[in-house]
Amino acid sequence: MALVYVINGKIVLPDAVVSDKALAFDSETGKIVGLADSIPAGAETIDAAGKYVAPGLVDIHIHGYLGEDTCDAKPEGIKKMAYGVAKNGVTSFLPTTMTVAKDEIIAALNAVRSVKEESRTWDGAEIIGVHAEGPFINPSKKGAQAEENILAPDADFIIENSDIITSVTLAPEMDKDHACIKKLAAESDVLISMGHTGADFDEARSAVADGVSHATHLFNAMTALAHRNPGVVGAALACDGVSVELIADTFHINPGLYSIVAKVKGDKTVLITDCTRAGGMPDGEYDLGGQPIFLKGIECRLADGTIAGSVLKLNSAVKNVLDHTDLPVNEVFKMASLNPATAIKCADRIGSLEAGKDADIIIADENINIKRTIKKGRTIYVSEV
Repeated sequence: MALVYVINGKIVLPDAVVSDKALAFDSETGKIVGLADSIPAGAETIDAAGKYVAPGLVDIHIHGYLGEDTCDAKPEGIKKMAYGVAKNGVTSFLPTTMTVAKDEIIAALNAVRSVKEESRTWDGAEIIGVHAEGPFINPSKKGAQAEENILAPDADFIIENSDIITSVTLAPEMDKDHACIKKLAAESDVLISMGHTGADFDEARSAVADGVSHATHLFNAMTALAHRNPGVVGAALACDGVSVELIADTFHINPGLYSIVAKVKGDKTVLITDCTRAGGMPDGEYDLGGQPIFLKGIECRLADGTIAGSVLKLNSAVKNVLDHTDLPVNEVFKMASLNPATAIKCADRIGSLEAGKDADIIIADENINIKRTIKKGRTIYVSEV
């Protein structure tokens, strides 16, 4: 056992922030050992210098970063994404496909497969699996997805690829009698999410009863919450078993809603980036699913003005929620770590600084700038500033 102690930090636990202890992990096993009241003489230490010591962040919805996109089906591009987001404190992620041609989706799945095992030991975020956003969506709520590539929900395709597909976004009203939803729920562990959907409140609640347990980028590309027609938003908020994604970039959703959603959904609130290849890049023209997108500041849009993903960093999402709510620090960090890990059934090993879990740890300053990223007990990023 080779214990390392993170000292002088504000340790972010699921239910509290602790400042009078050290966090111990074993650099040989890559596992967290627990909190310590004292440090043995001569022990290896990492000085957090008063900063937050938090769990590594988990992004379950990210299309691209630094000019790369999952649907490019390039293993080296996916690796570049993984290394890039590690600098934002992300230690685990789901490269996300979208509604492109089926053969392109298959190629993307194969590309992610080819590097998934390597990602456990490389100096970037670990690939947990793929989020397949579409192609089983409603054309009326396609957003920036290409209508010509939309298909009817196909449970067999998802199940055949469930070794790599961890979650799927579909429109329940496009699934006749919810046959796909029911089969996925019965025969797989894939997270079934409703999104890009025109379903009404009752249809959405029926889908939840049949196996849907998540809502893709809440408020965006779904029927809105209205007092007589609560829509998918209303169903997602009302159903206790449904976790919800928020793109907290201050653009996709009015920041005044962050606190409301968090207080309704609690531990079912999940921060995502929905980042495109334009993330980390200068303003200009890029592409998303074969369509040109235009980046200006924090806004990504198609030529017709349709919102097209984001350039959000997950640590910035944490900062935005902290800035615009009175929520406790530990609850906000959970939205980007333990809550998404729970949604994709990985909370037994990632998502919180608890004994026995992977030593996925970040050190962040008051503005949630990442100073150090540790994955499985190895430092994979240190800020030069």
